[in-house]
Amino acid sequence: MTTTEPPDERRDDPQPGGADGTLAEPAPQRARQNGAPASSPPAAAAQPPRQSDADEGNGARESFASIVAETLGVSPGSSRRRRAVTLLVMLSIAFMAVFRDTLTGYLMIKPSVTRENDSNAEYDANKVPFTVSVQPEEDEPEAWAMVLDRALTPEEKQKLVAVENDRSGAFSYLKKLGGRPLADKATLEKAPKRYKEQLVSSTLGGYADVFQMNVMSTRSTAVVINGWQVTDVTCRKSTGHTIVRLPEQGGASYEGLQLHIPPLVGEPVLTDETEGQGESYFSTHYIEVGGGQPSGGFKVRAIAPRGKSCQWGIKVRYTDSYQTARWVQLQDSNGRPLHIRTDSIPMDARQDWVFIVQPWRLCERQMSKCIT
Repeated sequence: MTTTEPPDERRDDPQPGGADGTLAEPAPQRARQNGAPASSPPAAAAQPPRQSDADEGNGARESFASIVAETLGVSPGSSRRRRAVTLLVMLSIAFMAVFRDTLTGYLMIKPSVTRENDSNAEYDANKVPFTVSVQPEEDEPEAWAMVLDRALTPEEKQKLVAVENDRSGAFSYLKKLGGRPLADKATLEKAPKRYKEQLVSSTLGGYADVFQMNVMSTRSTAVVINGWQVTDVTCRKSTGHTIVRLPEQGGASYEGLQLHIPPLVGEPVLTDETEGQGESYFSTHYIEVGGGQPSGGFKVRAIAPRGKSCQWGIKVRYTDSYQTARWVQLQDSNGRPLHIRTDSIPMDARQDWVFIVQPWRLCERQMSKCIT
């Protein structure tokens, strides 16, 4: 059976582009239909004009300004001028706030420092002006007498000569036995005449009780001690029964202060072998502590009446940088009035021994008996 071939229906793939949504014929075919050469290139598609860099920059600034404006509460539709004015106003307010705090802090520095200094000064002024400690002298003096409340046994006397056969050994051994050491008093050859006359006219003890006195202060400013008074003197008969002496080998002056109990006029006096020896100590000297100064210390020789054991206190006058000037009673570590004990040799000792250095031996005071 003879069949008839349908006409050639093959066509190129349809391309979009019809304004009414219909498929447009391929460009080459249209060109052939219009009589154009088949090899002509297709026309370039129309492109929208590209924005310039200046336009892009303006757009970015507009976008940033819009964000800032919205942050500050300005309507996005406001004009550029209004947004700029609002921004400037807000920046000015912020600057004034910061400047105000800085200016206020600067103006308050001096009053603040002044208040702090006043507070520190008040705290410092309320501190205890100074503290005092008193310790018996531990070093062996040049010449001494040891007082015991009991008699020495024959064995103890023999040991002083045969075993502890020098002055330092004897001094230490007698202290172990309970002896109280007294030192020879200072010889004040350069003292003023008026003071020497007082010494001659008085029946005073010949030995001194020696102690070390230290003054300390935690204040940040200086405290000056420039006066001294002996207070609350009470004396009783010495309880000593035995005296052991190492006699002086000649008079000597000692560094420090010396006074009698009760004190003579002008005491305590300076005992240093310098200008001013025998003069009232606080008429030419003072003790300064606090304010970074080291602690003040000096050695005191106190002389009790013969045959007496005395207790006494001290009142000192001080001045500080806060214009305070007053007398205060010295206190011990427990806050009670400080009492210092000063002994002398007993008048009616049962035993009175003396060391002879060359050769080393212990003899009765009257030299009637010696132990070698």
